[in-house]
Amino acid sequence: MRRHTIEPRPDWQRIVEAQGVIYPLTRYPDDSLRPYWDESAYYSFTLPEVEALEEVVEELHTMCLAAAQHIVAEGRFADLGITDRRLADAVADSWHRRDELPSVYGRFDLRYDGAGGPAKMLEYNADTPTSLVEAASAQWFWMEERFPGADQWNSLHERLVEAWKKQAPLLPPGPLHFVHSELDELGEDLMTVAYLRETAEQAGLHTEALSVESIGWDDIAGRFVDDKLRFVRSCFKLYPWEWLATDDFGPHVLATLDNGGGTGTTCWIEPAWKMLLSNKALLAILWELYPGHPNLLPSYLDGPRELAANGPGYVSKPLLGREGDGVMIHGPGEAAPVRDERCCYQELSALPDFDGNRVVLGAWVVQDEAAGLSIRESSGLVTDEYARFVPHVIR
Repeated sequence: MRRHTIEPRPDWQRIVEAQGVIYPLTRYPDDSLRPYWDESAYYSFTLPEVEALEEVVEELHTMCLAAAQHIVAEGRFADLGITDRRLADAVADSWHRRDELPSVYGRFDLRYDGAGGPAKMLEYNADTPTSLVEAASAQWFWMEERFPGADQWNSLHERLVEAWKKQAPLLPPGPLHFVHSELDELGEDLMTVAYLRETAEQAGLHTEALSVESIGWDDIAGRFVDDKLRFVRSCFKLYPWEWLATDDFGPHVLATLDNGGGTGTTCWIEPAWKMLLSNKALLAILWELYPGHPNLLPSYLDGPRELAANGPGYVSKPLLGREGDGVMIHGPGEAAPVRDERCCYQELSALPDFDGNRVVLGAWVVQDEAAGLSIRESSGLVTDEYARFVPHVIR
């Protein structure tokens, strides 16, 4: 794994916006605009390196499924902050019927420096991962223009189309609605959903676009309806399950949840069991089940334990935080602060530094198989909303 500097294409912003990355710039606190899509650099990997990372990702995914099975079998929903019995039962039922439910994709965040050490799992966003458009589309076209004939760890588009084809028989009749929230000011959620909708249409599915705020409720029929008063029988939502289940219409979601077998009226994608994988408590449960695994970091739910006294320090992560929100770094010997939210405490494994850029790998999974790579750089140790997307090639 190497970092290279390169001159950006003269008209790069217009090019990537035309390819769906309509949010190529990030506004910083000083009101300046700086590139989010950053093609002033790129990373290169060897093919054996990528093949080894693919094996790691698929092993981690298998381990995460085993951890989900453990959570359900042992009833450990409270460890995930799921204390509503009705929601816990819905998640468990979804897990038991997972072969009957469509599920598409997720993204691991990994710490990896290419220096010979193993990749380390930082978290798994298996419910609402973004940066998909730039990973699947924009960086592929960048490679074809800048490095004709090169290759890339990127089969995302083909895998997504195939996933929709494979899972089409699991969908109820009627259009598959694709929804995002109107609160998305940057357009990232909008374009992620639009891209996924395009892959579904290429798979032959009939789709409709909708915002979460436009979903209605028909009291007489006891069903969700779209803005044309049609029943919402299946819905891909880029909207976290913890919001979906606790919003004002949350009771309707649980009452009409289609977990397969014709038991409900709305099939949501991703399914409710993905709550088991997108929760940071998963990190601690994985460490319980696979202590000492080379691709895991020591992680706990009841406090930092030995991490506070020994080693490089630790990180406290809210169970449901996203984009680095609420992540705090603690040095060796530093006691855990009192926080209002439940956290997972994970050993600090500082992101590798490439020329002053802190790097995290986003490894995509589509239907249980490794499918592609995102690379984000940040100036600090936490990959936050100011991170930059940088393309890659296989040399």
